[in-house]
Amino acid sequence: MPASKRPKQAVSAPLPEPRHFVDDYLPALLAQASHLISSEFHKVARQHGFSVSEWRVMATLAGGDAISIGRLAQVAVMKQPTVTRMLDRMASKGHVERLPHDSDRRITLVRITDAGERTVKHLMELAREHEHRVLEPFGLQSAEALKNTLRRMIELHEDPGATVEDDEE
Repeated sequence: MPASKRPKQAVSAPLPEPRHFVDDYLPALLAQASHLISSEFHKVARQHGFSVSEWRVMATLAGGDAISIGRLAQVAVMKQPTVTRMLDRMASKGHVERLPHDSDRRITLVRITDAGERTVKHLMELAREHEHRVLEPFGLQSAEALKNTLRRMIELHEDPGATVEDDEE
């Protein structure tokens, strides 16, 4: 396997003392790690004809039930108007469909179509392989513990009415 494809090994030497506030500040560390790891995979998504935003939307909807456009925007970390415009394009390609909410006419639900699932299936497999390479140096137990911790953080800090306010799409 070429060196560029081999996973980086966890370093057992102690890490240097943090020099700056952000070197030891959880939100900054999460943002940096997310940006670096996501950027690696975004190259793959683009090579397969998906924009980063399309990949986020398709990955959020894949294998799941219909969700509100607001919830989709929150999970995909995008502004709702951006998601709405993108859904128009994706619906015209047959990848997603809009549905009325059962009891609230103000809410529009969206779900991935069978064609959309087929379109994104291979990319999701590549995403899982990428995730495996990222987490492999830490071991399965540590990786699952990290994911569980992140899920719990999201659960504790999630604001159902929140919207994405910054331009970090």
